[in-house]
Amino acid sequence: MMGIVADEVMRLGGSVIGVIPDFLLQREVAHKGITQLEVVNSMHERKRRMADLSDVFIALPGGWGTLDELAEILTWKQLGLIQASIGLLNTQQYFNPLIQQMKLMVEEGFLNVKNLEQLNISESPRQLLNQLGIITV
Repeated sequence: MMGIVADEVMRLGGSVIGVIPDFLLQREVAHKGITQLEVVNSMHERKRRMADLSDVFIALPGGWGTLDELAEILTWKQLGLIQASIGLLNTQQYFNPLIQQMKLMVEEGFLNVKNLEQLNISESPRQLLNQLGIITV
């Protein structure tokens, strides 16, 4: 997904900054056709650098890495370490079980409803970008 988004941004004349840990670069996983590729030492350093570079965060359907990055950025938002908006693109209701788990966390008192309400969720990319203030529809 990241590669597809990067390719489309580049095709439309935008710029893309990638951040990758050296061990993944050694596996030749890096996208070489982007504007800038930064190599860091660890996954933690990668997440910190991406947070430093980002104005908004959007999670797309994915695997363990997506869950890891989403959980960390939501935690940083809750702790006030970042102010950026966070979006969840719930394409084909992919994240419904995770959203239900988050609602259960609120019900059980493990998560403040205000923190959950800070997460912008939409099944439509255009609507999500509008919610995040990136575009106006």
